Amino acid sequence: MSPPDLESPTVGPRWGVVLVGAGLGFVVGELVATVLAAVGVSLAHYPGGLSSLARATQAPWWFSAVSLAGLWVGFGLAARVARTRGHLAPLAEQWRVRLADLRFVVLGVALQFAVNLAYAPWHVQHLNQPANRLLGGASGLGGALIVGMTLLGAPIMEEVFFRGVIFRGLAGLVRAPQRGVRMWAAAVVSGLLFALAHGEPVQFAGLAAVGVVLAVLVARTQRLTPSVITHASFNAVALAALYASRGH
Repeated sequence: MSPPDLESPTVGPRWGVVLVGAGLGFVVGELVATVLAAVGVSLAHYPGGLSSLARATQAPWWFSAVSLAGLWVGFGLAARVARTRGHLAPLAEQWRVRLADLRFVVLGVALQFAVNLAYAPWHVQHLNQPANRLLGGASGLGGALIVGMTLLGAPIMEEVFFRGVIFRGLAGLVRAPQRGVRMWAAAVVSGLLFALAHGEPVQFAGLAAVGVVLAVLVARTQRLTPSVITHASFNAVALAALYASRGH
């Protein structure tokens, strides 16, 4: 018997499988990242080993690179499981680019400033600490690689995983009489998971809010391109602020 046509409307997505695949992919990504980091520590003879490296305020650029790459392996696995086992077909025009998408560059910048303004009354310090730790003391080719991964790789892979798989899986799993209720419930939960996955307690609320906005973009446009552009623009402002602070 030939396998079912995943594009056929008679084959519905298996939402539970999609979400289990997402969880599996995240765990696998963390494991791959840890293994790659351990290999790097061994090759570089890093003092204090992996535990010391994980606590470092400014880790070497290669640690950031292999950590991101390892995690993305898991994200790719999750997307594949969602596609093949969960019968989750890609959005019809998910990577289509339109001239009007330039407005999402502005949205990403606005989101970064909105998050900073929201934190301002609380006098929160070190909002740029995640970017600082990611970039570390990298310069030259190493610095260029991390910047490229932050501005291009991370937005693409995280949007594929968190919005393309998790958000859509949650939206299909939630039972509510109105489509709008399902969308917002899935957007909020996926936003919380997005923030939790970054492991940054101070930035948790801001990242969760951004995750909700990105999910809503995908729901409204039925494409991943707008959320990727917004995400990339958001990251770009954080990197620019970090470089500006280092310049002083």
